[in-house]
Amino acid sequence: MARYAKALTPSEIAAVKNENIDFSDIAELDESFWRQAELIEPDRTERITLRVKRSVLEHFRAQGRGYQTRINRVLERYVRAQRGSR
Repeated sequence: MARYAKALTPSEIAAVKNENIDFSDIAELDESFWRQAELIEPDRTERITLRVKRSVLEHFRAQGRGYQTRINRVLERYVRAQRGSR
């Protein structure tokens, strides 16, 4: 098996041949696995217009890329906490 000194780019990964990949640490997925498998649909996001205080938006934007995801994560935790307190 080849060892790489640095991380490969996506195009370099795509060029690696299957016979050069070590699959030995990946468990076989037999029939019992697929019988017990459960399809979990992702919780889709929805594009909306939302008014937020400028100070709140600036706080999240100052943390860099992914600020909308972080805002959503905070709101999701709030919703879970509210559901748990009932």
